[in-house]
Amino acid sequence: MNKLPFLSTLLIGLCIFQLSYSQDSSACMQDLSIFAEYVKVKNYDAAIEPWIKVRENCPDLNAAIYTYGERIIKNNIKNGNVDLVESSKKELIKLYDEWIQYFPKNKNKTIIGDVLGKKAQALLDYKMADLKKIYSTFDEAFTKDATSFTNPKFLYNYFKTLYDLYKSGDNQVSMEMLINKYEEVSEKFDLETVSLAKKLDVILKKEDEGKPLTSREQRRKRIYNINSKAIGTYLSNLDAIIAKEATCENLIPLYKRNFQEFKEDSVWLKRAASRMDSKECSDDPFFVTLVEALHSLDPSADSAYYLGLLNDKRGNANEALKYYEESISLETDNYKKAKILLKIANKFKLAGRKTSARNYAYKALGFQPSLGRAYLLIANMYADSANDCGDSQFNKRAVYWLAADIAKKAATVDNALSKIAKKQLIVTKAELLVKLIFSQRGTKGLQLNLIVGSIDLLQYQSFKLS
Repeated sequence: MNKLPFLSTLLIGLCIFQLSYSQDSSACMQDLSIFAEYVKVKNYDAAIEPWIKVRENCPDLNAAIYTYGERIIKNNIKNGNVDLVESSKKELIKLYDEWIQYFPKNKNKTIIGDVLGKKAQALLDYKMADLKKIYSTFDEAFTKDATSFTNPKFLYNYFKTLYDLYKSGDNQVSMEMLINKYEEVSEKFDLETVSLAKKLDVILKKEDEGKPLTSREQRRKRIYNINSKAIGTYLSNLDAIIAKEATCENLIPLYKRNFQEFKEDSVWLKRAASRMDSKECSDDPFFVTLVEALHSLDPSADSAYYLGLLNDKRGNANEALKYYEESISLETDNYKKAKILLKIANKFKLAGRKTSARNYAYKALGFQPSLGRAYLLIANMYADSANDCGDSQFNKRAVYWLAADIAKKAATVDNALSKIAKKQLIVTKAELLVKLIFSQRGTKGLQLNLIVGSIDLLQYQSFKLS
């Protein structure tokens, strides 16, 4: 056999293939540039044809095929006729699968969790699957790639779909499974909260030092505040859902039943103790069993805190404080320290120990300047103590003004608290006016204080929270 004709044919074929590929690639690059520019100006109709060409001929060319493609398809769903809407919904799900196939990473970081979350959300929004399918897609996102599964709406709906399955009577979803999933998801929310807080604290520190922010830093601050608010909203909704089921009447029998199986599992013990504490179930003797088992197995900041809590309930204030301080010393992460300090501050607040509550809240801010709830607690303590401070009506008013300023600070560092801060400001100003009106019985004194109180209210009305 003469090999020369065969080799010649092969070489010619390769050259033709390379030429064709080069032409296709060049055409794809051109079409990519065209549809990208159209998408940027929201001319989605004009973007469709070149986008389809690139997607079909060069699906691995650039991630913009999928990021911009998502916008194009969603525009069709929003503005198309009935037939186009239905076909586009199916096309969107297909796009997410292709996205994972060709571009599972962005800047060397996996995005599978995020894209699968988008897919699950689309299935939910467009009613394209049953709850089991939607939940399993969210679950795949969470278990495969929790790192990029950060969207607070996705996290919330991940739990919400499981909750809906539970409420529908699905015998495969138990109360135990529901509680465990809540703990996992809420811990993920906590991680994302801390991640944002660390970024925001860098900017707040620069502001506190009197240094001007760059336009990029200002933009990032706005984004961090928006994201923080979203996390706060969805976490609040999550807590509202579980509150209906995670009652002491349900939790205590559940934990008692599983204690023997999990008494050597520090994660389970920690979650059980945390849930009982947050639901005010810590008066039950079983809480003591949980805490002692946890501290014996894994002495930690959490277990020391709970021992402090137990001693507080027994009236052993000095012993409680010892354990609280141990809890803080055992924790190495500053943001977790801040969280523990705030919890201690809230316990002191409930016990009526205002000065201690305020001091611990300030300590928490030393570790996390963006901890808005610490500012709210401090503002509340000042407002509650106003009548005990100062020897004149002016000095008492000054304490209320201080409380209002601190509440405003809470909203500034944590946009998620803007509504709560505004509400607290209303209460603070109203209390101030009432106290001013009734502080003197004489007509002149009443008139004077009505005037002063009105001025204070006008000051509040001029204060707007973003």
